[in-house]
Amino acid sequence: MSLDATIKSTLDDSGLKYDRRGEGKYFVTLPGTKKLQTNCWLVDGDHAFSVEAFVCRRPDEEHEAVYRFLLQRNARLYGVHYTVDSMGDIYLVGRFGKETVTESELDKILGQVLEAADGDFNTILEIGFATSIKREWDWRVSRGESLANLQAFKHLVEPATPHEPGLTES
Repeated sequence: MSLDATIKSTLDDSGLKYDRRGEGKYFVTLPGTKKLQTNCWLVDGDHAFSVEAFVCRRPDEEHEAVYRFLLQRNARLYGVHYTVDSMGDIYLVGRFGKETVTESELDKILGQVLEAADGDFNTILEIGFATSIKREWDWRVSRGESLANLQAFKHLVEPATPHEPGLTES
């Protein structure tokens, strides 16, 4: 079976949404829970099979802490690793020998991309966008807007121990 056929068969069997953009080029949408979707390119290139998934735009703050987290996370990832582009946007990428890509292996790779992008998303936001999250929270509260999709970050805006009047230490 050709690599293009292997990719198509794996995607069809998985039920994932995808768009074939030419021989050996697939744009795949991986559904998530924290990061609602992760867009991923699968490309059968001239010399290697590559995977590229956008994870998050350039952090607003704490760049060093975000990059430290990503580098430490790289040590535990299978087949893919975090990288940043020239703008600082965060991606998961991987390159594989064409002969190593089987349906089973591609399923593992896609699973790892989804697990990392979805599983690490809130941590990346907490580290790199805390000020923006707090500002958004305050803005929504002031206008009575829903906080539903910010609940994962509630700990960033509420004190760890509630303050009760009259119980302050002297």
